[in-house]
Amino acid sequence: MTTAKTPEWVKHAIFYQIFPDRFARSARLPKPAHIEPWDTPPTEHGYKGGDLLGIVEHLDYLCDLGITALYLCPIFASTSNHRYNTHDYLQVDPLLGGNEAFRTFLDEAHRAGIRIVIDGVFNHTARSFQPFADILENGEASPYRDWYRILEWPPNAYDTSRPPGYWAWWNLHHMPTLNHDNPEVQAYIYQVARYWIEQGADGWRLDVPFEIKTPGFWQGFRRVVKAANPEAYIVGEIWAEAQEWLQGDQFDAVMNYLYATWVIRYVIGEHVNHDAVFDRRPPVDEPITAREYAERIDELLALYPWEIQCAQMNLLDSHDTARLLTVANGDVRRVKLAALLQFTFPGAPCIYYGSEIGMEGGRPDREARATFPWDRPHLWNHELRDFYKRLIAMRKGHIALRTGSYHRLYADDDVYAFARCQGDETALVVVNRADGTRRITLNVGALCGKEHVALTRIYGGSGVDTLDNGHLEVVVPPCDGIVWYTA
Repeated sequence: MTTAKTPEWVKHAIFYQIFPDRFARSARLPKPAHIEPWDTPPTEHGYKGGDLLGIVEHLDYLCDLGITALYLCPIFASTSNHRYNTHDYLQVDPLLGGNEAFRTFLDEAHRAGIRIVIDGVFNHTARSFQPFADILENGEASPYRDWYRILEWPPNAYDTSRPPGYWAWWNLHHMPTLNHDNPEVQAYIYQVARYWIEQGADGWRLDVPFEIKTPGFWQGFRRVVKAANPEAYIVGEIWAEAQEWLQGDQFDAVMNYLYATWVIRYVIGEHVNHDAVFDRRPPVDEPITAREYAERIDELLALYPWEIQCAQMNLLDSHDTARLLTVANGDVRRVKLAALLQFTFPGAPCIYYGSEIGMEGGRPDREARATFPWDRPHLWNHELRDFYKRLIAMRKGHIALRTGSYHRLYADDDVYAFARCQGDETALVVVNRADGTRRITLNVGALCGKEHVALTRIYGGSGVDTLDNGHLEVVVPPCDGIVWYTA
């Protein structure tokens, strides 16, 4: 195993995920006539016209929230609103403002202290991607015939009543799968990866990287990216255990869906909206106790080196899931409790755009990809947004919550407690998922190094609590938590 080395900035980052078509639309960029109205429910194929200058115009909002990094869903030219079928890997979609708008966006974001991670869809392409279009035009005479795995000639790219006749992601005709065993394909993808890092992007989020089986492919990808910028971030979309990719020679981290699974099953538990999560794998609608949660977290933390744990992208919802508030059946208390765990856990927390103001949306995908209601602030949950601001400030203000070691202290049916320690600084976190108050006793004297030490509350009230012979008597309010800090 290669010794893992991850970008230092990621360990301290607060990520915010943006689906570009739905976040913000700038009046400075002209739009086609048939863009859908911003405030109407999204349709499967319609565009809302969000763009990169729209994000620029709301950087103040993101900075006020405390965001330090953006993860953007695909921005390259495509023929869908989600842009996961790339038409041109070297051109930003004109609907987003093109390469010129991306240059402006990068410069302004960096000026604001915000890093930019872009989405790389390298498993499959659009049918209109030039090499595949050449195959459709020239058949077996195409010089690109080995860029894909063609099963029958001519390939069937448009008649969905019949199989496509080539490898395609989920057998979808409009997403032909590249042949990654072909050195020409590898060289092209590596060229794209290097180009956008050299342009100033701070990292790549990799779409369905587990679909690419070619030995050495991701090792080569890492070498190219890190040669362009050693501090570039490489994070893969993996929904389960990811040791295969986290050996220090491929990805820096993964989107930590496995962590989200355990948080939802513990915090939301029997209150989960089954209709919103029926298709999640691993499942999130099977409740677990705090004791079981503790065991799962111990197992999760044992999977990867600590260097990688601190660089994980910890999310609770995304463009591929129902929104957290919908999963929680509208219970804001449980959303807050889940977020408290998220922002005190090792790894970089990631907020899905709008979840901080209580946006909802279930399945299918389009319901969770609604537009941000900038002109309808009466729809915002302002108290929830303020809550996220407090969590972000708390994490930024206390180093132990970012890179401190992790120690389980207590777990029963409902209450879970742990500590984060770095040098002389210690954070104690207790959460209670029950609908009633719980009283527990924590033995933390050995952890703090003293039998009598003052613990300052930084969440869940104010004031100072003192250990009594190394023990702390705690009354935890219902569906809430407490965080103390000592230095």
